Amino acid sequence: MLMLHSSSYSLQVPFFLFIIITVYTMLPFQMSYAVTLSIISSLSHIIVLSVHLTVVELPHKLTNHLITNQLLSNAVVFVCGNMVGAFHKVLMEKALRQTFQDTLRCLGIRMKLEIEKRQQENLLQSVLPVYISMKMKLAIMERCKCKDKEEQQRMVRDNNFHSLYVKRHENVSILYADIVGFTRLASDCSPKELVIMLNELFGKFDQIAKENECMRIKILGDCYYCVSGLPVSLPNHAKNCVKMGLDMCEAIKQVREATGVDINMRVGVHSGNVLCGVIGLRKWQFDVWSHDVTLANHMESGGLPGRVHITEATLKHLNKAYEVEEGNGHLRDPYLKELNVKTYLVIDPRVETLSHTLVVDGLKMRASVRMTRFLESWGAVKPFAHLQSREEFSTDAMVNGKGRCKVRNYRTIEMPRFKYYIGCATFVFLCIFIIQMLVTNVEDSLMVFKAGLMKHPQLMSCIYIMLFLFTMLLISHQNEYCYRQDFLLKNKNLTDKEEVELCENLNCLLLENVLPAHVAALFVGENKKNEDLYYKSYDCVCVMFASVPDFKEFYTECDINKEGLECLRLLNEIIADFDELLSKPKFSGVEKIKTIGSTYMAAAGLSGPPEQSSQDRERQNAQIGNMVEFAIALIGKLDGINRHSFNTFRLRVGINHGPVIAGVIGARKPQYDIWGNTVNVASRMESTGELGKIQVTEETSDVLQKLGYSCECRGLINVKGKGELKTFFVCTDSSKQQGIGLS
Repeated sequence: MLMLHSSSYSLQVPFFLFIIITVYTMLPFQMSYAVTLSIISSLSHIIVLSVHLTVVELPHKLTNHLITNQLLSNAVVFVCGNMVGAFHKVLMEKALRQTFQDTLRCLGIRMKLEIEKRQQENLLQSVLPVYISMKMKLAIMERCKCKDKEEQQRMVRDNNFHSLYVKRHENVSILYADIVGFTRLASDCSPKELVIMLNELFGKFDQIAKENECMRIKILGDCYYCVSGLPVSLPNHAKNCVKMGLDMCEAIKQVREATGVDINMRVGVHSGNVLCGVIGLRKWQFDVWSHDVTLANHMESGGLPGRVHITEATLKHLNKAYEVEEGNGHLRDPYLKELNVKTYLVIDPRVETLSHTLVVDGLKMRASVRMTRFLESWGAVKPFAHLQSREEFSTDAMVNGKGRCKVRNYRTIEMPRFKYYIGCATFVFLCIFIIQMLVTNVEDSLMVFKAGLMKHPQLMSCIYIMLFLFTMLLISHQNEYCYRQDFLLKNKNLTDKEEVELCENLNCLLLENVLPAHVAALFVGENKKNEDLYYKSYDCVCVMFASVPDFKEFYTECDINKEGLECLRLLNEIIADFDELLSKPKFSGVEKIKTIGSTYMAAAGLSGPPEQSSQDRERQNAQIGNMVEFAIALIGKLDGINRHSFNTFRLRVGINHGPVIAGVIGARKPQYDIWGNTVNVASRMESTGELGKIQVTEETSDVLQKLGYSCECRGLINVKGKGELKTFFVCTDSSKQQGIGLS
């Protein structure tokens, strides 16, 4: 082909242009390789042509001037062909790189969302069982789909009750454990020491619960309670709880002997049936209800420090696995005496372990410091250990880091239908060879097509032009296919992103109904470290406890009310109506903490700055007034429920204000709570109060009277752990306060 004749040397240009365009457009080479190959092809033609013309043709008819012009013209054509091919390849490279970058960015976003989704799901499932969280997600999605107002109203008419996520389980064992002496120890702790201490202690208890197939339900101050046999039934549930109780007593014994701090563990266990699930609309916490749960609670309060106190029902399930002795719980708890419950104390079969000792200097430390230092080296589960460490995912990070190999090798990815194009090109070359054989004799064809080119140059030019057009057609189809694939890929990435975001939003919604919004964000945020603890100290927080004591008498378990399920449905309506008040703007500063049976706990002042100055005194006082308004509104809500359900429930409310410590504890099931003397006194204000009234401390009464509320002095009352305190009842019968409560 390169042994050109004088009449055909210019006709070889289209063929070499085809080779150049093919290199740039159809072969998966990088730009440098494509340019190199194309230049080599062009130079080979020019060099061989120049040598051929100089040596063979020049002596006959050509001059130096004609050779130079011909070579220059061919070179110009090749340069133009290289420029066109390079320009096309640059555009294709840019399009491919942009597609790759867009895809990489979409993948990065999706991976980030997937990680956040996984973190949220892990955190959510650690707080709520999977079957409950899935039901809640489906219910939320159904409400989101129902956008039409009339349809929503129809659904409200068809569903007179709020959704109830409660299920009955039989043959379970309930364990209540209380740390004896911890209240006195906590009063000597700083906020950080208190949270670390509680987290390490309950982290150890969570480990023990996991080892003994027990499920922690809730933490109430320094009280820990769990159930064995949930959510899957277990035949050895009683043995699990007794073993866990003994392990807890042994663990607290090690702490006592190592630190010299006088603390102990009082454990009560009872076996029976429970209703388990969540109630209300906000701050969901998995809980259990039944008469057996109440009995287990009293087994703890009627027990002895360092011992596991069990009922006769639990003893029957043990099948003589442990030796026991008389418990005499009726002598220590009136409830056990009233029910005439026979109790026993489990004898720990293990041998006494060696005592732990501290250095002499350590004994001079404060008790809280000794406890904190020992517990930090105890080896308990790290907080939120079930959450995997998130990695920073961004386009730049992926391109410069893990994605570098992808950027380097994305050009080597097989082009769409590349094999098809190569096959077509091979077929075209075969056609050229066959045509060459047909238009020439066999002898001429065997000499690199020299005679054929001389005999039919016009035909070969037409073939080259058709071949070039066919190549352009293939390139056009290739580009169209690439753009279509690019569009479909972007559309799929967008769909996937929307799907992940929807799931993430559902998880966020559920998560913010378990933890406060500003706290939940810390555990799934970009800069969250799984070993961090959350704790804050507040100077002034108003705490409220509101209970429905009559509900204990209302609650019964019989076939008519589905073993207590229908009674719990009414409690769910009460709590849900209380929760609905929180959505009002006037109560935006009120934060629901948790529900404890039929008791509703809330606080105001947690959303502001932790450390408050004296300049914020007016705002602090306003929070106290806001909490009283919320309590009055709760009384009004309960009156409305009484009218519809033909009941006579009355609310008993206690309010106090002062400094508190807020934090999240629990290694496997994080729980937000507040602690401090302010919380304890507020609880006592409720438990020692009267039905239908709001009882407050003298300090809170002074603030309320400055705000225009009337307070009636009740006098001195005996408060457990505090002696005699002067308390007041807030007058709620004035027209002003009725308007506040009902608005």
